[in-house]
Amino acid sequence: MSVISTEGEWRDPEDASSAIPIRGVLSKPRAIPCRMRDGLEGVPRPTPLLGGLGCEYKFWVYILSSRSGTLYTGITGFFTRRILQHKYDSIEGFTKKYQCHLLVYYESHQDVEVAIEREKQIKRGRRGKKIALIEKMNPRWQDLAENWGREMRFRGQSLGRTS
Repeated sequence: MSVISTEGEWRDPEDASSAIPIRGVLSKPRAIPCRMRDGLEGVPRPTPLLGGLGCEYKFWVYILSSRSGTLYTGITGFFTRRILQHKYDSIEGFTKKYQCHLLVYYESHQDVEVAIEREKQIKRGRRGKKIALIEKMNPRWQDLAENWGREMRFRGQSLGRTS
């Protein structure tokens, strides 16, 4: 995929990507390719972020629980994909070992640094504070992603396959 630079010439996205500063704020507006939430590459669209051109990013801080009550706090920029990875144990680590598959809390942030700091704040907090946070949003501790990745069925729809 190619993009148009500020000078009006076509460039390879690899050339433009080095212009992205660490804090995510550009000194001059430039067309930078971005990866959409579904993983597809997209064309930059005007946004109030990044000096008028760029992508709107969301960063998610979330808490997963196991059936036995073990809690895991994480952060991601690709929320749906990451939660499904935890649910299907497709990544090694804490959530696979302790079977933390229930999404019980989440919040979103526009700034990655704010999201990282929030994740650290939650992780530093005592278990009681995490439980209070979860119960404020989700008093029954329901899996907020219970049906993600499953086929939807509507009332009256046959359970058999249709060709």
